[in-house]
Amino acid sequence: MMTKHLFGDTTVLLGRSLRHIARSLDTIITTTIMPIAFMLLFVYVFGGAIRSGSASYVSYLLPGILVITIASGISYTAYRLFLDMKSGIFERLQSMPIARSSVLWAHVLTSLVANLISLAVVVGVALLMGFRSGAGVLAWLAVAGILIVFTLALTWIAVIPGLTATTADGVSGFSFPLIFLPFVSSAFVPTNTMPGPVRAFAEHQPVTSIVNAIRDLFTQQPVGTSIWIALAWCVATLMLAYIFAMVIYRRRIA
Repeated sequence: MMTKHLFGDTTVLLGRSLRHIARSLDTIITTTIMPIAFMLLFVYVFGGAIRSGSASYVSYLLPGILVITIASGISYTAYRLFLDMKSGIFERLQSMPIARSSVLWAHVLTSLVANLISLAVVVGVALLMGFRSGAGVLAWLAVAGILIVFTLALTWIAVIPGLTATTADGVSGFSFPLIFLPFVSSAFVPTNTMPGPVRAFAEHQPVTSIVNAIRDLFTQQPVGTSIWIALAWCVATLMLAYIFAMVIYRRRIA
């Protein structure tokens, strides 16, 4: 009964959040402009000088751009949550007979929907730029699964500053390190071109395993252990972020 109550309340609040997104499509447009600009810049300006070992640099680059798209999109989740906290809407909702965690889940699922739309737009632009993949349905589903779990993990991280930040600048600034992380990974160039310490960091941070797994799926290469490492990073981050976010949330509404 509690699960049904949570599901129903979350669905209603999700509809509210999605209506806000529909009324301000500039949010999704803004989150897609930067990744697309990076893709255009690296393919058409730097691409000729970068040796990626791939016939098509846009195909090599796309997995990293998808990660950056998600990282830039979740900053708006934190910002929307921050506005709800400051405007008193949270207190108003908590005074109603609803499942308390449904308020957070509505924001999280809104982030997932908005990011999936942004990812679809970025993939569409990549296709116009020459991206091609012979991957089958199962490979595309695997890519979608990795990106969904990664989005959920980063979104629950975004919930934490959304609940704790005291200024709008503070709540938006947390995403900058996440956007920067793909630049020190295999997203733009092979890690074997990097100097020793940088290469060691790049090869053992989560973005590299995620990017490599998606790239292998797109190119129909054996994914090996990279997909399991990528999923392990995503699931572990998701669980830890969820636990911390819920602890902070319960303290805020206590």
